[in-house]
Amino acid sequence: MVRKTPSDERRRRKLFTFGWIVLLFILISSLIYWEQTALLYIFATVGVTLLLIIVAMADLGEREGTGTASEASEPAAADGKGAGSFSGAQSPGK
Repeated sequence: MVRKTPSDERRRRKLFTFGWIVLLFILISSLIYWEQTALLYIFATVGVTLLLIIVAMADLGEREGTGTASEASEPAAADGKGAGSFSGAQSPGK
């Protein structure tokens, strides 16, 4: 019986990603070689559009428990005393 460990899964994902990179490199290089710039423009436009759609659909605000260091400093920045506040700005209460 063969067990799959997390490192095996990671290795499989890395190989899959590397395969996509090699495939796209070959495709783009061959399009450049045969001077198919129209197709390159179309692929670039579609790729950027898909990337924007994926980012727009991502629900980044709904994850809990994955806070970063910048989230921990938000309350300090919100009251005007944190590192993110402008030095010349005055808060309304003063």
